[in-house]
Amino acid sequence: MADGQTKVALLAGASGLTGAHVLDLLLGAPDFSRVIAVTRRPLQREHSRLANRIVQFDRLESQLQGTVCDVALCCLGSTRARAGSRDSFREVDVDYVVAFARAALAARAQRFIVISSAGANPRSRSFYLRTKGEMEEELESVGFAALDILQPGLLLGWRHEMRPLELLAMAFTPLTNLFMTGNRTAWRGIKVSTVAAAMAGATRSGRKGVQRYTYAGIQQLARMGARSPAAPPERKPARAR
Repeated sequence: MADGQTKVALLAGASGLTGAHVLDLLLGAPDFSRVIAVTRRPLQREHSRLANRIVQFDRLESQLQGTVCDVALCCLGSTRARAGSRDSFREVDVDYVVAFARAALAARAQRFIVISSAGANPRSRSFYLRTKGEMEEELESVGFAALDILQPGLLLGWRHEMRPLELLAMAFTPLTNLFMTGNRTAWRGIKVSTVAAAMAGATRSGRKGVQRYTYAGIQQLARMGARSPAAPPERKPARAR
């Protein structure tokens, strides 16, 4: 895409905590002319540049046929507790993510940006980290020109329903982060708003191939995402000669 042209973003997970932040940033960015938000249920908001596509995620690829975009961002994800079982968790965090990636590639997306986890490894003993690693591995095989994988540690943000352990972790994270240095830096807790800004920053990165970002890299991308680019110049009608 030529410099100065606006882009179309395809976003999955806009109703979630991180996805809602990403949606706000994309709608406020002058380099995006349209944001297509893919959700299960209608979003309770309206915007002149927002198109909300209601889909069934197990039929995602067929339901997004004919969609065209420049970049795709994926904030899909669950927890074992919310999913209810390992199979349901894997369905959301691997199957739906990969189906969305394939739909995005068919929609001509040149860049795919996804949230994974610090420590993601398809050979991990942890089911959660193994699942995230398998998701990353499958995404690499989809064939995007650019694949940006964000691997944050504990995500810090207020949800409507917070478990006691989550509240405790949020309270102590600023302190524990001070002791997480060296190889442990990747596991530092990080604000949801920072991760969202990093996803927006990744849309302007320009890097090709597979890129993985942990704590420091996410912070750097977030600074790119927080700076709104200049709006593209308006095209004036040509004067008759």
